[in-house]
Amino acid sequence: MTPYFETAKSFADVQITDAGVNTEEFLLASDGLVALFGEFLRVRADAKLKADIKSNISGLRERYNAARAVSVTLEDLVRQEHTQGSLEGTKCLIRLVRGLAFTCLALQTTQDEPTLALHVCFRRAYDVVLRHHHTFVVRSVVTLAIRAVPRRDQFYTQISQGGDRDKFAAELRRWLVGLDVIVQRMKAFLAEGGYGRV
Repeated sequence: MTPYFETAKSFADVQITDAGVNTEEFLLASDGLVALFGEFLRVRADAKLKADIKSNISGLRERYNAARAVSVTLEDLVRQEHTQGSLEGTKCLIRLVRGLAFTCLALQTTQDEPTLALHVCFRRAYDVVLRHHHTFVVRSVVTLAIRAVPRRDQFYTQISQGGDRDKFAAELRRWLVGLDVIVQRMKAFLAEGGYGRV
């Protein structure tokens, strides 16, 4: 069986033009993220992260499907939704981009600092991206979930599904570069347009 990372839509392949980030391709890549980490998240304490990401993908897709012709890019979707006074899709996008920013930073750290324990990489990312959005109670739960993250070798074996580790590392790096471009672009667009902060 071909490892999923070799067939899933990569964020590196999501079309970005002057008009913005292609909504349909972004949703497919986000689905790919959930599927890639699905087994890992299903058996860990941070399964809530998977549920949150899936919920936000679903809410964004619902908005996209309701107005496809005027939602070709994420930027178009947000602008159109705001002209109608509805904010559900925008809220889902903001939360989804937050989750993606957290995932991206955590995985970039694992690649940039190969000797650092995985839970430390995820903790650092949490402190930078999500901590200030959470209450004390949620922070406590997340801290426990992050401590349950497996060892680095277990994590990579599980998400690479037995595929070639070097090939996986190269594809993950490419995937993370593409994701980071999208995250930074959407953070700037949302903040500058007054739509919300990631």
